[in-house]
Amino acid sequence: MQVHLNKINEAVHFEGSSKSTTTVVLIDGTPQIGGQGLGTCPMELVLMALGSCGALNLVHLLKKQKQDLKSFSATVSGICSEILPYVFIKIHITFTLSGSVDIVKVENAAALAVKKYCPVHDMLVASGVEITYSIFQA
Repeated sequence: MQVHLNKINEAVHFEGSSKSTTTVVLIDGTPQIGGQGLGTCPMELVLMALGSCGALNLVHLLKKQKQDLKSFSATVSGICSEILPYVFIKIHITFTLSGSVDIVKVENAAALAVKKYCPVHDMLVASGVEITYSIFQA
């Protein structure tokens, strides 16, 4: 696996790409280091990586279990340390879904999706991040 970053302005704005897709990701630094709000900052990308890893796995597992999922979203919130480096110390994922689903199956699938099948979760936990999640049925 490999990604490529290309600086696209005189500040700290980058375009990220990979061989797996033609889609590009716009990345920018925070205003404190010259970011101009032209892309997602790296720490937000970490939250997106964790949330999408769990979400993709959870939706896949629910489809395999023939659950009638009508809508699905995830919100990921992180708390950083107050000293440099400002690393995440706690992250919480809220999965919101609707449809004719068995909540017990959703809870079991969520545990597998986040704690067993998500390597992003494992990397963050190995570095000391406390990761929790909850499920909200709309």
